[in-house]
Amino acid sequence: MAQTKNDSEVLPEDFSDPSADNALIEPKKDRLGYAPFAKHLADSICQMNFPEGFVIAVYGSSGFGKSTLLNFLTCYLKQKPESEQPIIVPFNPWFFSGGEDITRRFIGQLQAILSQFKAVPKGILGRITNLAKAVSEIPIPYAQASKAIVKLFDDKEKETSDLKEEVEDTLEKQHPRIVVTIDDIDRLSAEEISQLFHLIKAIPNFTNVVYLLVFDREVVINTLADTQPLPGQIYLDQIVQASFELPLPDKTSLRTLLFEKLNGIVTDAPKPLFNQNRWGNVYLQGIDHFISNPRDIARLTNILTVTYPAVKGEVNPVDFIAIESLRTFRPKIYDIIRKNPQFFAGNADAKGSLIQTLDEIKDFHDSWVTKFEDDEDKEPVKRLLLQLFPKLEAVWHNTYSRAQYESIWSKQLRICSLDIFPKYFRLVLTQDEFSHAEIKAIFALAKDAKAFGENLVELAHQKRSDGTTQVRAFLERLEDYPEKEIPTDCIPSIVKALFDVGDQLLPPEDEPQGMFDFGNDMRIERLISRLLRRIDEQARFETLKEAMSNGNALSIIVREVAALGQEQGKYGAEEFIPAEEWLQSVEHLKELEGIALKRLRDAAQQNFLLQSPKLSENLHYWQSWAGEEEVQQWLEKTIDDDEGLVNFLEKLLQKDFSEDGSNETQKTGYKLDFNWLEPYVEPSAIVERMSRLDETIDLTEDRKNAIAQFIREYEMQQGESPD
Repeated sequence: MAQTKNDSEVLPEDFSDPSADNALIEPKKDRLGYAPFAKHLADSICQMNFPEGFVIAVYGSSGFGKSTLLNFLTCYLKQKPESEQPIIVPFNPWFFSGGEDITRRFIGQLQAILSQFKAVPKGILGRITNLAKAVSEIPIPYAQASKAIVKLFDDKEKETSDLKEEVEDTLEKQHPRIVVTIDDIDRLSAEEISQLFHLIKAIPNFTNVVYLLVFDREVVINTLADTQPLPGQIYLDQIVQASFELPLPDKTSLRTLLFEKLNGIVTDAPKPLFNQNRWGNVYLQGIDHFISNPRDIARLTNILTVTYPAVKGEVNPVDFIAIESLRTFRPKIYDIIRKNPQFFAGNADAKGSLIQTLDEIKDFHDSWVTKFEDDEDKEPVKRLLLQLFPKLEAVWHNTYSRAQYESIWSKQLRICSLDIFPKYFRLVLTQDEFSHAEIKAIFALAKDAKAFGENLVELAHQKRSDGTTQVRAFLERLEDYPEKEIPTDCIPSIVKALFDVGDQLLPPEDEPQGMFDFGNDMRIERLISRLLRRIDEQARFETLKEAMSNGNALSIIVREVAALGQEQGKYGAEEFIPAEEWLQSVEHLKELEGIALKRLRDAAQQNFLLQSPKLSENLHYWQSWAGEEEVQQWLEKTIDDDEGLVNFLEKLLQKDFSEDGSNETQKTGYKLDFNWLEPYVEPSAIVERMSRLDETIDLTEDRKNAIAQFIREYEMQQGESPD
């Protein structure tokens, strides 16, 4: 039986709009793993057998997506075959709270929905009206009535019971099931909650009527505490026959949802201002701590939707998201920063009569830190501030940034630049989750590098509901995993496994979905760094040397050596890191660079370099370590035949994220970087070859796209209009 939408049915707006703090409606847009739970519950509601009416409750805290779950369940119920599809009666008592009688509004909603179905005779609607009138005349709480009134309403209850039996007989003959969904109960007053529960208790045993209630149990219990003679949970148990806890969204799903919304807000941030490694540090060391439910995401993205357009192009997007996170979740700290730029921005060792001394700066920060209200927040906030303001390194770590970094900060529009700082405060308004046990089970194999690596590869072949793989979820989960749970003596074997199978953990499904997202290569690099910092420098070197010499993950080997070099200011590093924080000494880094270069040369000689992921990065660092000539010789040999040329161009295609002007969303495409290509290949020399490729070899769709993209970009670079 198809169900039409009634005007009285009020549905929330689509939460896919980043400016809306509303629930999702369509399960296909699920990002938090609620859809499978909703589908199973919908199936159970349609298939369950019960002699009388049935009351189901789903408990969940505010902001965790109760309304989304209810919308998904409604959607799945409406997708049932006509013979199984129930009549759905949505009711939100909060819409009528404080102004209208809830019982009367509920019966009105029930009448409005049932009147749309020919199978429900008009007579039953009149009987339901009479039932509602009788129920509404019984006082709340009934137990407090005097003896005289008790006798009067005993007669009313008898009348109600007779009406229920009459309605029940009609319902049983006419339709298999009616599902009444009730949301936002926890927003009602104690009197209104009691009235609603009294109504439900008065008529729940209509055959084939199911009530589905969603609310915050603790809020309702506390609200009723002073109005009910029974303890809150006992009172609920008398109303609810089956209850469930709302599934908690995992960190991976929350990050995916947040990054998707950030991509929609910061679509056209200048790429030179967005350093993904730095974004990873800022997010994972600070912002991530504040994102625990969908409402947190809505709160942050709502404020960014308003504030970012006003400063776009004038601030660093990474810093701006970070400072707006503090505005949203820790406004007192945000206010301290806003009012005291001289204690946060600039260099700690700057000189001048109006500049505070280091002792004064330390006293200031000691003062507000000691007043910190939440100890759980203290360290995440400090880590975030250290990422934003290098001056604080001198306060908390006794290390100093160089004076010349001031000009770099200004160029990058960083908040730590005293010149840029004021621009950040223009709009100041005064499923898939890995359980702890599952992760422990995987790490139980950690002493055996081969078994541990094989387990990771297996995870890379397991797909999640959002299209990504389980290995991405596992690596993300490790960002929050206690270090003490990973034994120190397992670190060498874990690192060995990652350098052996790491390239197999970079499937296309896990590529970054926008400029704010991270790839698995970055997750692996961060994991290796965290593990190595737990052992001494010599042990780190020996672990890396063995793992890089014998492992098969060429791209992970190259990336790790590059990261170690960036710590020491090499390869275009933008951040200053004191020597005592380097993972490797200068001498050991040089030896590891030699190992990585040998592995690159071996891969080129054995003809599997082209098959490695992250080819452009591998060639870039090969050139850095050996010079252009060596790379150019390999490349000329590789693209000598048409098959090699197509393979090479296909591997060089890189994801590109840009704004779709038609609907103001981010679109994903692919591009070739001519600036990188030109030192090795003269584009004009191969354009003609590529235009003839259809005649010489069979081309897949991906290969055709790679060729077309190359020719299109070449013509645009030459000032020609592409066909």
